[in-house]
Amino acid sequence: MLIRTILVAGAFAMAANPGQAQNLDMAPPGGTYKKVSELVKLPDFLPGMGTLYADPKTLPAGPFLAYDRDGRLVSTIYMVPVEDIQGRKKLDNLKAAGAKVDHVDMHFNAGHPGVEKPHYHVVLWHVAEADEARVAK
Repeated sequence: MLIRTILVAGAFAMAANPGQAQNLDMAPPGGTYKKVSELVKLPDFLPGMGTLYADPKTLPAGPFLAYDRDGRLVSTIYMVPVEDIQGRKKLDNLKAAGAKVDHVDMHFNAGHPGVEKPHYHVVLWHVAEADEARVAK
């Protein structure tokens, strides 16, 4: 129930907040964003996620901007430590990269380079569920 509450509250916050003025629809996003594969030991393209960009100052939580192989923004991802969820930490004002959010998913991850602690990927999809296949492979 707590997770559902977090996701619903986050979705409303994101829908109400237009995000940054900079156009982030196409990669590379520019500004302070850097390709994640240049910051930590990860491949350029992660199946299921895409090519990730982040502002190094916001690591490890994000937001991470995820792009398909054609460089189109498909999602904004946050990496929330399990300990924050278990501790009932309030997650407010999650930005959605200035794009409309179609739906939200949340997936457990045991840890990986850059975010070694167990965490959840909170994925704010900017594309319809059927279009998630753009980053599947």
